[in-house]
Amino acid sequence: MSEHITTQAEPSAQPEKGRKKKIVASGPPREDSFRGIGASRGIAIGTTYAFEKEQYEHEIKTLEAGNVDEEIERFLGALTRSEKELKKIERVTTRKLGKGYANLFEAQIMLMHDPVLIDTITGRIREERVTAALAVEEEFGHYFEQFRNSEDQFFQERACDFRDIKDRIIRNLHIRKLHSWIPEGTIVVSEHLSPADVILLSRSNVKGFVTDTGGKTSHISLICKSLNIPIVVGLGNFSQLVATGNQIIIDGTTGTVVVHPTEKTIARYSKKRDEELQFEADASLTADQPAYTRCGVRISFYSNIDFKEELDGLETSGSEGVGLFRTENLFIDGTKVPRETEQFSYYREMAETIAPMPLVIRLFDIGGDKLLYSPVREPNPNLGWRGIRILIDVPEILENQLSAVLRANTQGNIHILLPMITSLEEIGIIKTTLDKLCGEIAGQSGHACEKPFVGAMIEVPAAVEIIEEITACVDFISIGTNDLTQYTLAVDRNNVIVQDLFDKFHPAIMRQLYRIISTAQKNRCTASICGDMASDPMALPFLIGCGLRKFSVVSADIPKLKKMVATVTLDQTEALALECIRLDSAEKIKGRLEDFLAAL
Repeated sequence: MSEHITTQAEPSAQPEKGRKKKIVASGPPREDSFRGIGASRGIAIGTTYAFEKEQYEHEIKTLEAGNVDEEIERFLGALTRSEKELKKIERVTTRKLGKGYANLFEAQIMLMHDPVLIDTITGRIREERVTAALAVEEEFGHYFEQFRNSEDQFFQERACDFRDIKDRIIRNLHIRKLHSWIPEGTIVVSEHLSPADVILLSRSNVKGFVTDTGGKTSHISLICKSLNIPIVVGLGNFSQLVATGNQIIIDGTTGTVVVHPTEKTIARYSKKRDEELQFEADASLTADQPAYTRCGVRISFYSNIDFKEELDGLETSGSEGVGLFRTENLFIDGTKVPRETEQFSYYREMAETIAPMPLVIRLFDIGGDKLLYSPVREPNPNLGWRGIRILIDVPEILENQLSAVLRANTQGNIHILLPMITSLEEIGIIKTTLDKLCGEIAGQSGHACEKPFVGAMIEVPAAVEIIEEITACVDFISIGTNDLTQYTLAVDRNNVIVQDLFDKFHPAIMRQLYRIISTAQKNRCTASICGDMASDPMALPFLIGCGLRKFSVVSADIPKLKKMVATVTLDQTEALALECIRLDSAEKIKGRLEDFLAAL
């Protein structure tokens, strides 16, 4: 006896968000607003296209002995077709965005051909006589659940790779064509989208994307930023409330989505969109010029990057170097630590490409709950074995990375940034290791080894409490406002239940920022900021008023931020900062910052 199960895109594990009422077609439609996470700036006005993953039914049955080899051949054939699709997507991505993002699909091909997975699936087909679809569903689904349930955002994002591969192989087992063409110029609404979906659908000149799941730093959000396509994510059950053809407005800056907008609302957002586009066009004309306030104070802007291929965009955006290179993407399959030789080549190429501009390399900032060498399953990895703790506890990882950095620093422009610092002892261990490695390298080469500047990430309240001591013993600090907000407010920024409580303008955060920056300034320790707040135009005057002179942001945001700098004076911003840290609610602070910008 056999039964049927349905295979489809994994349903969102997140609870419903926004208004829960169904949008119905009876009577004239009424304007309705929803709030998610604005993950790629811009305003899109148009009609929706409800993009749904295909569902497939397959039997749970015991194969006849004579059909086992045929079933294995079906599975291997589906793998071949899936690889061809991914290579096509990789080529499209390279053409649109360069090799950096194309590596995402290279990694998927590697995962799909993992010998352990293939042997496990073919072994189950042969020994248990299960269908290929069921074996793929269960084996890839197992990895997907493990990664999705991780509390480390890096692994949560990698979970999508397993889901995408699983769905792709099962579709190819049914020999169904890839669905990638949709009506031109629509706004795509879906429960979830993979990087491959975004790349392929973007060929239809989509105006924007809306998803129930996702976060600001997910791959689809970063791809949309690079493609200059607005996206709003984290809307819970929104995809269930709209149908193809609904009129919609999305604001990728504020995270607002308006369904069935009135003519008045359309006119308001059209005006706002046109003003933003004009501002960006004007800003691009002077992007390569240094940024000064109206009173002549120099403000510097650097780039946050994930791949070396992004270095090409530094010059056109007016960036002055790399303020944050996230090295986690060098991990193979999300788990295997890259060899020292691979890191050395990568870092040296980057440093030489942008010299004499600085390259700030953040040491591996990754949670330990899914690393191959992790000894235990942690109940709460965000408060567990991650960041600097792993590097100190596993010296071979730390020493390989530091050695690669030291040997790559032939231009003298590499700086090292330490993640998740909570004590002076952690900084001391890194400095001692650096001294030891420098001595070894100098002894081997016969030349002096130039030690890079060492900086600390300020992203947990413990670091804020000892900011006086930290700024006295490092060369620079970089403020990670995303984690600082998360840890200070005890709010998981990826949890839609408490998403509304994640507010970077909370008085506690604003006061911490003022304290961090002013202390660094007093101790002549260079301070920069690399979290999302650095790109927020509303936060810019406040941060300048606190004394911040260096910002590290997405390259595309630099021209408009430079243009904003030219509209303020130091006296104005310092008065604004003092006023804001005395206010007792986020709403009052945001209201004051909005008034300040409106007055400009």
